[in-house]
Amino acid sequence: MENISRRLFFRQGLSLGALAMLSGCNLQDDTAVDKVLWAMSRWNDRVQALLFDRNRLAPTYRPEDITDPFPFNAFYPEDSAPEIDLLEYRLQVSGLVDKKTPWSLDDLRRLPQVSQITQHICIEGWSAIGEWRGAPLSVFLQHVGADMTAKYVGFKCADRYYSSIDMPTALHPQTILALDFGKDPLPLKYGSPMKLRVPTKLGFKNPKHIVEVFVTNDYPGGYWEDQGYNWFSGL
Repeated sequence: MENISRRLFFRQGLSLGALAMLSGCNLQDDTAVDKVLWAMSRWNDRVQALLFDRNRLAPTYRPEDITDPFPFNAFYPEDSAPEIDLLEYRLQVSGLVDKKTPWSLDDLRRLPQVSQITQHICIEGWSAIGEWRGAPLSVFLQHVGADMTAKYVGFKCADRYYSSIDMPTALHPQTILALDFGKDPLPLKYGSPMKLRVPTKLGFKNPKHIVEVFVTNDYPGGYWEDQGYNWFSGL
């Protein structure tokens, strides 16, 4: 009950804060409104980060709960998904890491693999349950000698998408670099050859077709985040 009360307090505070800031703003001034909304979004990020618990797991489900077919979702039609030569694929690593040697798919599969059946929650209002398998992002970051005190882990994708997450979320045990969907290698429509699976965040924070991982203290933004979506967007 204490946790619930605290969350309600913060949510009410968000609404009151937004009203208070907007009450002193000329709503005919688009620039002023944008500044207020961006400020509130950044404030929301900080509040959500304070509420985030690295030990709190997202719900998991049974195999019979899996959504079939699992829906395709992207900012382009399914037949426009980028095709990548799996033999030539190399994951680039950059930023605040000791080892910047690119990783092949075989290299990634040599890392410890975990599986999860979790729910993908889309900001558009739908959800679906799927099974993913891959390497914990925390393990990968350890192998490349990432600065674990850095603020952000970012992702660049073959389809021009990009996103980023906070370091505590990157180290969460359910955050994985997914290589398989179900029992098979990740299909093209679900992000081949690799996607980020982070069930503690909304779906758009799960980038597909990842070609680069970087660690930074500079705010990296994201494809939708830079268009106004809340950056943290998590539990």
